[in-house]
Amino acid sequence: MKPKAKARLTSPSAARGVASMAEATEWFARQNIEEIECVVPDLAGVARGKIMPVRKFLDSTTMNLPLAVFYQTITGEYPDLEDLVGTVQSDTDIFLTPDFATLAVVPWAQDPTAQVIHDAFHPGGRPVEESPRQVLRRVLALYHAQGWAPCVAPEMEFYIVEKNIDPDYPLKPPIGRSGRPETGRQGYSIAAVNEFDALFEDMYEYSERQGLEIDTLIHESGVAQMEINLRHGDALELADQVFMFKRTIREAAMEHDIYATFMAKPMANEPGSAMHIHQSILNRETKANLFSDETGEPTALFFAFIAGQQKYLPAIMAILAPYVNSYRRLSRDSGAPINTRWGYDNRTAGLRVPPSDAANRRVENRIPSSDANPYLAIAASLAAGYLGMVQGLKPTDPVQTDANLLGFDLPRGLTESLTLFETCGEMVDILGPAFVSAYSRVKEVEYETFMRTISPWEREFLLLNV
Repeated sequence: MKPKAKARLTSPSAARGVASMAEATEWFARQNIEEIECVVPDLAGVARGKIMPVRKFLDSTTMNLPLAVFYQTITGEYPDLEDLVGTVQSDTDIFLTPDFATLAVVPWAQDPTAQVIHDAFHPGGRPVEESPRQVLRRVLALYHAQGWAPCVAPEMEFYIVEKNIDPDYPLKPPIGRSGRPETGRQGYSIAAVNEFDALFEDMYEYSERQGLEIDTLIHESGVAQMEINLRHGDALELADQVFMFKRTIREAAMEHDIYATFMAKPMANEPGSAMHIHQSILNRETKANLFSDETGEPTALFFAFIAGQQKYLPAIMAILAPYVNSYRRLSRDSGAPINTRWGYDNRTAGLRVPPSDAANRRVENRIPSSDANPYLAIAASLAAGYLGMVQGLKPTDPVQTDANLLGFDLPRGLTESLTLFETCGEMVDILGPAFVSAYSRVKEVEYETFMRTISPWEREFLLLNV
């Protein structure tokens, strides 16, 4: 489905090419911007920060927040920070620096408002290692030192659902323009997408005004489940786009009195939602795809990248599947991969090599769920491939049959995943000890919070039977 034609803005709303405060000042004036959202993505991918008048932003040399923004759980709690790397104090101030390449309007705001993503630094100028954006930068620096440049293309699945103000009740598909909800799965249906034309027109407009480059929109296999594909490009830029797009579709949906959710498994009898990551590695200078040689055949680096993913994906599952709910998606007969096998155009394998010409040879990591932080999921996936390349690892043979019949290669729950994550020395070194300690502590607190909740299943089957 293509969006209907819309009136063009008199000037671009995404500030492409802005690289300094002086250029930003001119752009603010052209757009008549009154307020600005100073945003930093936290460990969950939630937008934290401050909103301030533009005049204050322009007068400020720095903006500070407590380091605790990177230690807050999804439930709003904080872990005990004692014994964490560097003797962390949650009330320590960090300083935020805007990345003007991310400057864009906030198209759903009532007043003319802009947004800009920030990087976090300690008072002495050292990057905050717990910051997801810094974790990705850290991994990309390793690639750049080798003369390599990752190219990625994320695919994001999500559900649109009826408003749900009582969490004790299951989610339901929303009412479309026909006045009826979907009652059966409508994979790839154009008519099912057109049920929500008005929502997706707003989504396209909001995305265009922010410079988000949507490639395709399709109806996925679940009831009212959609998938958005973004165009391939620089890993940090694409992580920024996923971060911004999640905010965009949620805001657009709420304007239509429905919710958009990136929960990995929002409905018990429907497929889960994934964030597939297509990955290729380019020569930084020539931009040639290092996965193909001069004759168009796959290279040793291509196979080593796959082997690295096979070896290290179990160790990064705490990032690729970050919540208890994430593991509900990874089950037999769910349509999601439960393995680290690879194959040519085999969607049952955790690692799929899509059909392509030599220039576009790539590896699709199908394991991450859509609830994953895009910065961390891309960083961890690329880190696994990097280790395979520098270690010269060899992959298993490609699988041509249903790879899920070969059994589980992945951890089955969050606690097992955290143990593998914390004890994988190579991954700790690449992602950073401070980040690994922070992330693990936050996830442990989230798990303990979940364990304090008694589920309907327990009341139904245990109350009178045990």
